[in-house]
Amino acid sequence: MIAVESLVKTFGSFRAVDGVSLEVAAGEIHGFLGPNGAGKTTTIRMIAGLLKPTSGRVTIAGRDLAREPEAAKRALGFIPDRPYLYEKLTAAEFLRFHGGLYGLEGAPVEERARELLALFELSSWANELVESFSHGMKQRLVMCSAFLHRPQAVLVDEPMVGLDPRGARLIKDVFRQMSRKGVAILMSTHTLEVAEEMCDRIAIIQGGRIVARGTVPELLAGGKDDKLTAVFLKITGGSAFQEIEL
Repeated sequence: MIAVESLVKTFGSFRAVDGVSLEVAAGEIHGFLGPNGAGKTTTIRMIAGLLKPTSGRVTIAGRDLAREPEAAKRALGFIPDRPYLYEKLTAAEFLRFHGGLYGLEGAPVEERARELLALFELSSWANELVESFSHGMKQRLVMCSAFLHRPQAVLVDEPMVGLDPRGARLIKDVFRQMSRKGVAILMSTHTLEVAEEMCDRIAIIQGGRIVARGTVPELLAGGKDDKLTAVFLKITGGSAFQEIEL
């Protein structure tokens, strides 16, 4: 459902993404991990169509993003790490507006909005202004909008940011439910415990390149570590620690 082939992005002489390739199958939750500055966000933005690649190809549900941008984006839902919302609208109005961007209107979009607000435990807030929402509620509303048009693939950047434990558990359950329905989910996260718990496969990016990929058992195989965090730190060189004199 999501196919990325030899994706490259340069800024002047700096190569932020250097030949990234990955695939996310229907019904798969695929983790995309890496330290700060590794190229995760740049890659995510290119897949979402917010940033033009220097070279390479992105395909969403068989649609080439460069050649058929509207069709490709219609098949994709995007959940950014920072919610972008019109805060003077109510939750219901925001979803109605968002549905209109995809040509959805009338009873079908109203019913779909009610269904998603209930799923994300926001039904009682449907007619409240978004400006009154907590960060976690705004994040859940963005997720409602991402699933509103029944996308075949969803791109998620740091889904657990600002969520309390109850909200985080709800999101995990919703993602699993959506993946069981065949939605392909590519999830970028710094929370390695979440990746270890949820992801069918994982790709680790470092210095703009994919440096490891596989299932969690495959990434743990052959070493003494039994947690993804330790493996991640070894792969990305983040385990070194120097004592500071005080």
